[in-house]
This record gives sequence, structure tokens and C-alpha cells, in this order.
Amino acid sequence: MKKNVIFAKGFCFDKIFLFFIIGSVFGGFFEEIQWFIIHGTWTCRHDLLYGPFSTLYGFGMVFFLFLLGPKNDQRGFGKTFFYSFLIGGVFEYLAGILTEQVLQTKFWDYSSMFLNINGKTTIPIMIVWGLLGVLLLKIIYPIVSCWIEKIPYKIGKTLNICLFFLIVFDMLLSYSVFGRMILRKNGFPPKTFIGEFYDKKYNDDFMYKKYPILKGE
Repeated sequence: MKKNVIFAKGFCFDKIFLFFIIGSVFGGFFEEIQWFIIHGTWTCRHDLLYGPFSTLYGFGMVFFLFLLGPKNDQRGFGKTFFYSFLIGGVFEYLAGILTEQVLQTKFWDYSSMFLNINGKTTIPIMIVWGLLGVLLLKIIYPIVSCWIEKIPYKIGKTLNICLFFLIVFDMLLSYSVFGRMILRKNGFPPKTFIGEFYDKKYNDDFMYKKYPILKGE
């Protein structure tokens, strides 16, 4: 491998994947700090069983970058804010519907907040999405992109491969455990040894202790 080969050059999978990881980690800690400020207690706000990851934020960051990243240099701050305002609101609204339908739990409910839209998002929060979009695309992305490209090629590739398999395993495990919990809640017995293992290792007591929000706390 030549020394002058640049790792994750331009708008590519390696770079976007690292932004997914960054967004997931940031989102996990952001949610916990926000919860502490509002409720005065620390609680797990990650959506994966292992690691400080909130993949909803990771996917949200990827969503923003895919839609607005390619022509970022040609777009002004005003348009970036407006598009981010709309994209953030739509993403949060659809994510709220999806989590409620699939996991049968409301991870957020803005029904009591000013100018809310069916409790899934609010106009003030969409304004925050707009500001965050400007911050991400106009400041954070250009700086972090340059940092990523300075990672030695072999180190970057090895890091990405390891992170990719770890995060995919964690996601498959976490989502299937949540799925098994829903089936268990609805009275469906395990049909495979995997389901039996989940019922023992990740039983309701374990899940409620790790995710108090699942029981409405």
C-alpha cells in the first residue's frame, strides 16, 4: 500500500461510517445529560445493549450527510438551516412512529410541549434541528473530515473493519433482544434455543433495570 494513499478521501462509506459512530456516541451521552438536567437522575438512554451508542442519532447524522453533504459547499447557511429544519423534523417524527410501532414504547412524547406535532416533534425542536444541521454541515463536518483523512490508511481501514463488525453484531443482538421482549410480553414462548437464551440472559428484570423507560419510569 502506497504511503500517499488517503484514508476515507472525499464523500465515501468509510468516512460516513465513522460519522455514524461519532453521532451514535454523541447521541447516547447527549440523551443521558439531557435526561439528567430535566429529571435529575441518570438513566440509560442508549439503544444498544453494549457500548455508549444511540444509533438513532448515528442514522440521523448519516441521513443529514447523505441528503445535504454532497452539495454542501454550494449551499448557503440559510438554505442549510431550512433543509435541516425540515429533515430533522421529518426524521424525528418518522422515528417516533417506528419505535412506537416496533418496540411498543414511547421513547419521547412532546404532547405537552408548545407547537408539538402529534407528540412526535415540535416546531421549536425543529428549529434546533436546523441550527444543529448548520453546525454539523458548515463547521463540524469539514473539520472532522480533514482529521479523518489524516488517519494512516492501514490504521483507518483496520479500525473501520473492527468497528463495523462490532456495531453490526451489537445492533443485531440488541434489536433481536428487544424483539424477543415484545414477543414475550405478548405471551409467545421461545421457539428456538436463541429465544430461550434471551429469556434467561436478557429477561424482563434485566431489560427494565437497564432501560427504566420501558416500564414507564
